[in-house]
Amino acid sequence: MAFLSVFTPVLAVVLCLVIGFVLVKSWDTESTSPGKSKGATKGEKRPWVDQDLQDDTEITAKEDDGDADDDWGDSTEEENLTQLPYSPQRYPEETMLQRSKEFYTLMNQRRSVRFISPEPVPREVIDNVIHTAGTAPSGAHTEPWTFIVVSDPDIKHQIRLIVEEEEEMNYRQRMGEKWVQDLAKLRTNWIKEYLDVAPYLILIFKQTYGILPNGKKKTHYYNEISVSISCGILLAALQNAGLVTVTSTPLNCGPKLRLLLKRPANEKLLMLLPVGYPASDATVPDLKRKHLDDILVHV
Repeated sequence: MAFLSVFTPVLAVVLCLVIGFVLVKSWDTESTSPGKSKGATKGEKRPWVDQDLQDDTEITAKEDDGDADDDWGDSTEEENLTQLPYSPQRYPEETMLQRSKEFYTLMNQRRSVRFISPEPVPREVIDNVIHTAGTAPSGAHTEPWTFIVVSDPDIKHQIRLIVEEEEEMNYRQRMGEKWVQDLAKLRTNWIKEYLDVAPYLILIFKQTYGILPNGKKKTHYYNEISVSISCGILLAALQNAGLVTVTSTPLNCGPKLRLLLKRPANEKLLMLLPVGYPASDATVPDLKRKHLDDILVHV
């Protein structure tokens, strides 16, 4: 009995320490969980901003075991590419300076426009600007992009319904008070009328991997960066053609839009662009861009 009287307090202390450790670990797991963030509604998971890019819907059992070596192949048909001479036109320095100034002037007029005219745009123009976007560099020249051009009014409306449903939830619950406040000066909300009005919607998907002729997967290196560069060239091409758009990355809409457009599981939505002429009464916020000295460092 004397032994038990001495041992009982020690056992109680050890038990308390174990319980405390378990509670602390449980709290840490909840507070750092990818599905939750500060300010989330009790019992409701909050997504990461890039959840669209983590779209895992409709992955088959074979794809679920995608780390298996048998699923991946090597593309060897272009191992010995012919090297061609390259001599682009070289301009006199005065011409270079003039062209660079003119291009800056053109691009400095680019704005995100949310008021788009329903006026038809020649389809060939859209084909040309996407052809231009396809000239972007890519990791190991894998060209991991797919551009979906939607002009059908019914499909455009379905896209709008999907986007607005998720965007309302984003504004009301997911984005957080500060994010919503930062957007207030731009007068944006979850109503996206331009998705119905714009003559074209361009949805840009990144291909997380390719499919070889033998059905095996092909690695797409730096696929997100490559497609992002392509999107930048697309924006420049649209500006050069006299068209406007607003860059849209609709949070949490990727999986539903991918299924609506019948895209394969290796394609993930990166950006959505409504494209057309600016509406006759279009307005844009009076924003100022940074001065050259604020963005340039010579070394």
